[in-house]
Amino acid sequence: MEKQDQYDAWHKDAKNWRFGVFYYNPEDKRTFPPKRFKSMGMTINFADTKAVVALVLFLSFVGWVVLYTNFHT
Repeated sequence: MEKQDQYDAWHKDAKNWRFGVFYYNPEDKRTFPPKRFKSMGMTINFADTKAVVALVLFLSFVGWVVLYTNFHT
């Protein structure tokens, strides 16, 4: 099976989507696969440790900025 065909099969498989919105597939090595509705952009593969760490760091940074700007005005 070609790589794109495999990606499409994983994308269509409902067991790779937790709660219908979170993509979790340890076999898929892509960090940013397309969202369930491909025209909506990209999502992260929650089975990829790098992606989860990047998300946590990003959210921590945003939280820090929000707290810093609220308490230092």
